[in-house]
Amino acid sequence: MIFITVKFLVKPEWTERWPELTAGFTEATRAEPGNLWFDWSRSLENPNEFVLVEAFKDDAAAAHVQSDHFQQAMKDMVPALVETPKIINTVIEGEEWSRMGELTVE
Repeated sequence: MIFITVKFLVKPEWTERWPELTAGFTEATRAEPGNLWFDWSRSLENPNEFVLVEAFKDDAAAAHVQSDHFQQAMKDMVPALVETPKIINTVIEGEEWSRMGELTVE
């Protein structure tokens, strides 16, 4: 799978509106064939930082980046950002989350 994590540093005046700004993009991406997950989190240390964790089947990422909703989201996000987002994009084995062996809950 293609595993992607992106950190978005948002202007303080956009922080509370970020979920609304990205809602359509999130919904459309989750509906894409080959999307495995598309999950947003907010940093505990910096309330203006949002982290996106997403994954796609190997053959689905290109269609995602070329989609109309992706292209529109890239335009819509620019006014809300402090800086260019930071990204990790890599290919890993599997298509789902594994259990953490070091911490077992029974």
